[in-house]
Amino acid sequence: MSKFGNYVKESYDELVHKVSWPTFKELQSSAVVVAVAALILALVVFLMDVVFGVQSMGWKGLLGYFYALIG
Repeated sequence: MSKFGNYVKESYDELVHKVSWPTFKELQSSAVVVAVAALILALVVFLMDVVFGVQSMGWKGLLGYFYALIG
C-alpha cells in the first residue's frame, strides 16, 4: 500500500510543480487552430462526397452526372 501512496504523492508533485500548463490565451489560440483545421477537413470530406458520390444511396456525385451527360 505504501507504493501506491508514494505513486499518488509523486504524481501530484509532478502535476503541480513540474508540468508546464498553458495560459488561457495559449489555450484559446490552440482551440481556434484545432477548430479551423477540423472545419477544413470536414469541407474536404464533404467536397469529396459531392464529387464522387455514394452509389448505394442513389447519389451519383457530380462526376456521375457529368459522365451520364457525355455517355
